[in-house]
Amino acid sequence: MNLQATTVTPLTYFQSLVAADQNFPLLEAAAAIAQDEEPALDVQEVLATCDALLVRLKRRLKREAEPLQKLTVLNQFFYNELGFGGNANNFYAPENSYLNEVFRTRRGIPISIAVIWLELAQALDLQAEGVSFPGHFLVKVTLPEGLVVMDPLTGDSLGLERLAERLAPYRQRVDLADDVEDSDTPLGLYLQPAMPRDILTRMLRNLKEIFSSQSDWQRLKCVLDRLIVLNPDAIYERRDRGLALMSLGLNAEARDDLQAYVSQATDASDVDIIRLRLASIDS
Repeated sequence: MNLQATTVTPLTYFQSLVAADQNFPLLEAAAAIAQDEEPALDVQEVLATCDALLVRLKRRLKREAEPLQKLTVLNQFFYNELGFGGNANNFYAPENSYLNEVFRTRRGIPISIAVIWLELAQALDLQAEGVSFPGHFLVKVTLPEGLVVMDPLTGDSLGLERLAERLAPYRQRVDLADDVEDSDTPLGLYLQPAMPRDILTRMLRNLKEIFSSQSDWQRLKCVLDRLIVLNPDAIYERRDRGLALMSLGLNAEARDDLQAYVSQATDASDVDIIRLRLASIDS
């Protein structure tokens, strides 16, 4: 019998988590992102931290508690007792997207705080979902009394007027781009539930933006590796990884990504520029 040992890397572990949409382990996959910074990070310890919070939370609830009571107790526990909230002092720090750090400091950005809050809410059998609202990730809970949309940084409930105010700057940008169809999109369409794969993609793209702005090519490459595993058909991520690989001097790997881009994105506005970058590799 020929047995071969398979080395599990942070990326292959992540790949195993996100392979299928059914029973997508959002918390575990989100926690695994931090292994790019700490390869020895024990993701199961991060999950155990959340489990311990859930045990404490359930002690505060009677078994027959109604959904509204569950939501009230959850928010009291999460925001007032534990003190989860936004990292106002360093909002763009990468650590705000690493769940082990968010659990430790209880500070993060809307989407990382939301992932933890959603895990607790869903464990209480609340009908809670993420919302990929423009500019600021939100959460929502469907109760017998109606829909509650919340800011995950504070737990504040957002009515239609406040939601419209938050959407207004986005609509203005769309109007300036002459995209009338999008500018007339009803508010309710912006409140559709975000699928776990989309939530994780948004988390990684936040990190992508940070590392791109810092020209931190190695960390950017790691994030792009995960984005491509998560969304294999995302050809623009292949382009961006190819450019990051070029900046790292890894031209052979860059060539594969950039050739894939120019062969698939034939109508893209930058395809001629990418062809020139490819030619510079081969010259």
